[in-house]
Amino acid sequence: MRGLSEGNSLSPGRAAAYGDAMECKVSRLADRPGMERAVREMADSWPRFVVEDLVGNAHFPRIAAELPEYVLFAEDERGEVVATAHSVPFSLAAEGRGALPARGWDGVLVWAFSDLRHGVRPDTVSAISVTVAPGAQGRGLSGVMLSAMRDNARARGFREVVAPVRPSAKHLEPHTSIEEYARRVRPDGLPHDPWLRVHARAGATIESVAPVSMTVSASLDDWRRWTGLPFDTDGDIEVPGALAPVRCEAERGYAVYVEPNVWMRHPL
Repeated sequence: MRGLSEGNSLSPGRAAAYGDAMECKVSRLADRPGMERAVREMADSWPRFVVEDLVGNAHFPRIAAELPEYVLFAEDERGEVVATAHSVPFSLAAEGRGALPARGWDGVLVWAFSDLRHGVRPDTVSAISVTVAPGAQGRGLSGVMLSAMRDNARARGFREVVAPVRPSAKHLEPHTSIEEYARRVRPDGLPHDPWLRVHARAGATIESVAPVSMTVSASLDDWRRWTGLPFDTDGDIEVPGALAPVRCEAERGYAVYVEPNVWMRHPL
């Protein structure tokens, strides 16, 4: 699950105060389909390479088109979209599943749209992303959107939300294993990572890690364009914003990034 920041709580369609002078209103895209373009075009601060995952490119745009009741957005007092939240329903109990996938974000997107295509009844909602516009970050909006996502799932009759969480500070320690990082806690018992901590404060617990949650494989020219780095030597390359090193195969002309996430479960 993409996103970061602190928390509040909100139900879709209600207003929430955040910061010192701003208010936001959270709505479902299904209720206001005319906002689809504004939701899609909201500015974000993701590292360029993060949005180049092929599974995500194939499936993420389909959420707004085919599952708009699982797309939420927040507007400020001027009516500008300042945050979005996307989730998908899927069947965790379907044959061959039962456990949350090691492929994390990619895996649950594939499951959700396979279930939709085959008419499989969902039993769980997975968070997919919480994104806050750059100018609205640091004001608790990510927590607002997480709470709204939980409320939306509960209103639709679900009893659990799961989330393949992208730890927001893991990029500062790209060589630390995700298992070690995910289990690190503060003296108060809450997770060390800020975004994991937002989930924990909302009642979530860590279920497992997703070691291959997202994969970006591309030519060295693409990586150079996305990062501004030379990508001219074999081995692990530290890339700003990456949660793990990017493996460069200079002689073969490509590099691969495999992003780990952390599965968290939210009982509703």
